[in-house]
Amino acid sequence: MRHLFLTAMADISESLRSRWFMVYSLVFGGVVVALFASGLTESRIMGFTGLSRMLVTYLQITMAVLPLFVLITTVRSVAGDREAGIFEYMLSLPVSLASWFWGKLLGRFFVVFLPVVLAMFAAVAWGMFKGVEIPWTQVLFYTGFLISLAWCFLGIGMLVSTLARSSDVATGSAFLIWLFLLLFLDLILLGSLIKQGLPPETIIAIALANPLQVFRTGAMLLFDPQLVLLGPSAYVILDNFGETGYLIWALAYPFVLGTVTAWLGYRLFRKGDLP
Repeated sequence: MRHLFLTAMADISESLRSRWFMVYSLVFGGVVVALFASGLTESRIMGFTGLSRMLVTYLQITMAVLPLFVLITTVRSVAGDREAGIFEYMLSLPVSLASWFWGKLLGRFFVVFLPVVLAMFAAVAWGMFKGVEIPWTQVLFYTGFLISLAWCFLGIGMLVSTLARSSDVATGSAFLIWLFLLLFLDLILLGSLIKQGLPPETIIAIALANPLQVFRTGAMLLFDPQLVLLGPSAYVILDNFGETGYLIWALAYPFVLGTVTAWLGYRLFRKGDLP
């Protein structure tokens, strides 16, 4: 545990000094400032406070930006250390591969999650200062969604980083994964499945296997319990899951997917780097 903690702290320290972390923090901070400037926090429409609508908008933006940042920066960790020859130095120290791998994962999780959640809580603090009613249930669920989403793509990133033999290949693969999931999110690829005459339940099940779609729908459900924006597909989701069941699914599925992919990445990493 001591070596795991030290590895995590070393990765955090390295990330905090890097330029990508500065850009990453400015992106989410800038999003919150822009939403404040739009005046959303000072309005009320159909019983929804401006802060509720602002949080939904913030999460929709986060859904597109966070996975790409997480994937691009994470996939270069193992592949980059392999290219830099750090493995040889690491194996000469009394640090186990498990401590190094999981410590790097936990350290990177702290770094990618901190700016996102701080920006969201800055919005909550501003709302309290303005005397706006705070939707604490939504805030707690949104925090859980962000934890789950960040962990999911960290696990995927560590798996890709383990499989790739170079940083360039890892970066390209990460971008393709992000683009592929966005295509499913926007129903571009699902449209071809509909043309094949698949049952609606099957198509929706494929869509809900996409962690981005699960995150997006869970955020919408807290703002719109009837999922009116999803149209007829809302009936399939609510009939099979129910509101509470889908919220549990939206929290658990991305986290489990990230854990499984991280575990697979560790198994491949240990198998590939031990004699």
